[in-house]
Amino acid sequence: MSEWKQEIVLQPIGVVRSPRDEAIDDFWGSVESVIELDPEQFTADVAAGLSDFSHVDVVFFMNRVRPEKIETTARHPRGNTEWPKVGIFAQRAKGRPNRLGVTNCQLVKVEGLRITVRGLDAIEGTPVVDLKPYMAEFGPRGDVKQPEWSHVLMKEYFLG
Repeated sequence: MSEWKQEIVLQPIGVVRSPRDEAIDDFWGSVESVIELDPEQFTADVAAGLSDFSHVDVVFFMNRVRPEKIETTARHPRGNTEWPKVGIFAQRAKGRPNRLGVTNCQLVKVEGLRITVRGLDAIEGTPVVDLKPYMAEFGPRGDVKQPEWSHVLMKEYFLG
């Protein structure tokens, strides 16, 4: 089998419980969600020490994106022709080849297998693939550069 064609199988570790059931593009900042970890895989101590962190990176599978909506070429972000056509790897759109999302969220509380976060842009029932505590040392090293259109696109994304 080619190194490009290897199958990767992931088992969800939990599921998102969110007040939002629709993937709307903006206003995720005040959304509080609970990540329910799978009690068949884990005991409550799997999250021991997590509450010592202020933020967590949540990796999730965007299971409601239909395969025909997956992008493999350049397009205008959000269909806005005032912005340049860019490839899917130059944007954070949901129609990604493997439909994986990653969001850095504020950690609100940890109660056993229930992890409450704020600012998670995943909807009700979304499978969670991994959680990682955010550590400043994993943040950007050096200056951060991004095009102006992306600042405009994200202006209201995490507003409350």
